[in-house]
Amino acid sequence: MIHQPAQPRDLHARPGASALRVGAVQYLNTKPLVHGLAAAGVEVVYDLPSRLADRLADRRLDVALIPSVEVFRGGHRIVSDACIGCRGPVMSVKLFFRTAPSRVATLAVDEGSRTSAALARILLAERHGVTPRIEPLPIGAGLSDTRADAVLLIGDRAIGDVGRDRMGGSFQVMWDLGDEWCRWTGLPFVFAVWAARDGIDAGSLSRHLSLARDAGRANLAAIAAAEAAAHGLTVPQCLSYLRDNLHYDLGPRERESLDLFRRYAARHGLAPSDAVIERQARAGEAPLPGSAVR
Repeated sequence: MIHQPAQPRDLHARPGASALRVGAVQYLNTKPLVHGLAAAGVEVVYDLPSRLADRLADRRLDVALIPSVEVFRGGHRIVSDACIGCRGPVMSVKLFFRTAPSRVATLAVDEGSRTSAALARILLAERHGVTPRIEPLPIGAGLSDTRADAVLLIGDRAIGDVGRDRMGGSFQVMWDLGDEWCRWTGLPFVFAVWAARDGIDAGSLSRHLSLARDAGRANLAAIAAAEAAAHGLTVPQCLSYLRDNLHYDLGPRERESLDLFRRYAARHGLAPSDAVIERQARAGEAPLPGSAVR
């Protein structure tokens, strides 16, 4: 039986206004969050995670599923308890090493990534004391298209490199970044959240984002059956990924993890420091990002 969310009564920013502009990504890990949105009357536009953050900042979107690090950088408000997270291996965010982690001098990062790129840099700096030079890895490029010491792949491209035998002889080590964070901190990790730009009242949309998540989670088998072949997975592999590797609830421990991630990001210049945030808040330049994740 296919479970559908309740129909919305109003998905507008205010009476008589045009519908909120909502953005999401087309990666497999997002399917459970958007599965019920069409039935709920929500029109979604799709783009890369990094571009969604830019479109939200440029006010071309009102609400979007954005990389969690962008909440710290842009002062956006989290508007749903639905998220993309993990409590162990995530399988779709991987860092491949040609050398020992402590010797990495160059890091190629997936062009679609921001949270995962920040996470990779934090783990390398905090655990191995290295700050590599960053190289962009264009969309469509793979492991063999760069000679960087370490290569970050996310989403469907990372899933395509599931087996160690797919890495090739030049790669020595592979990190699943979700697992690395969870083992290191004892906390889950949150890769993406639903966020609204300033001045937007998400209203009933927040409720429908949660309902869509619940509908997607109730239909993981159907989603896996529909999506597996397109992603080079068997249906059992796809179902296991959606059910066992991903976590979709933004609860107290996830918020604690977001705050810890924010503090590490600020330490390494990847997000505003507490001092900058407080100064901006006093000056009225931007919302207080930290308040959005606590």
